[in-house]
Amino acid sequence: MTPILEVRNLSIDYLSNGHPLHAVTDISFRLDKGRSLALVGESGCGKTTTMLALLRLLPEEGRITGGQILYQGTDLLQISEEEMRQYRWNNIAIVFQGAMNALNPVRKVGNQIIEALRHHAPISRKQAQMRVGELMELVGIPPERAGQYPHQFSGGMRQRAMIAMALACNPDILIADEPTTALDVMIQAQVLDLLQNLQSQLGLSVVMVTHDLGVVAELCDDVLVMYGGQVAEYGNVDTIYNTPLHPYTQRLLQAFPDVDQPTASLASIPGHPPPLNALPPGCRFEPRCHRRSPLCAAANPAPIARAPGHIVACHHVEEG
Repeated sequence: MTPILEVRNLSIDYLSNGHPLHAVTDISFRLDKGRSLALVGESGCGKTTTMLALLRLLPEEGRITGGQILYQGTDLLQISEEEMRQYRWNNIAIVFQGAMNALNPVRKVGNQIIEALRHHAPISRKQAQMRVGELMELVGIPPERAGQYPHQFSGGMRQRAMIAMALACNPDILIADEPTTALDVMIQAQVLDLLQNLQSQLGLSVVMVTHDLGVVAELCDDVLVMYGGQVAEYGNVDTIYNTPLHPYTQRLLQAFPDVDQPTASLASIPGHPPPLNALPPGCRFEPRCHRRSPLCAAANPAPIARAPGHIVACHHVEEG
């Protein structure tokens, strides 16, 4: 099966005082139609940078230095900015982190969705108004509330409105960057249920950026665990959760509460991800790893297939 989105050996730098900082190095993954992929890792591991690169929305200091981003076979890194604008929202749409606060507070919600819709699709204002009603019903907001302002919406409803805006042009792929940030637990569950239902109903392919492993287990088919801007482990969600091989993945899962083992102690990972201006010469997780060896400090392990569809970058996988 040809993936709807395939990323091959993507590398991204940020320029700092003229010097390149390696934010993402040699990342590869694929997204099949109708499936969902999670990008997982601590803050500073390169998840959001990777997501922004998919739509060529990196900040000014960001540079894609290598690789390919293939949407249905077209390399999005080889087309003009004008051509790229045709792909944004029409084919690949995004819900940004903290999007529920991104609405303009002095404009009605419906008008903001109309503006986004007409910017990307050649339709009349009347057609756009009809589409807004359809979109609001789709995400569970009464259409008559389109005439209200963002402050009249709850946090969960503002997030639903942003999802409606992202779906305005019927994209194939929806990218969601921490879509439940700042929402309480009950509203988080409602938003996740909405995304799951929309994916099934519309045949969406989803890229989910998150640090919440509960969200991953609930919503995603495949998982890319990132550390220090690199692939640590990659596979389907059952494999990653049931037979994690990378020490970082193992510690992440051990740090997450398990409802089946409520009395089990939670693990912690000492230290923090490496800053971009002080990346270790060997494995980037080595300074924090409970299984490190001299080899880990000397050489950065390459991602290797340990089983079909299961990629791991670690020198000591065989040691278990």
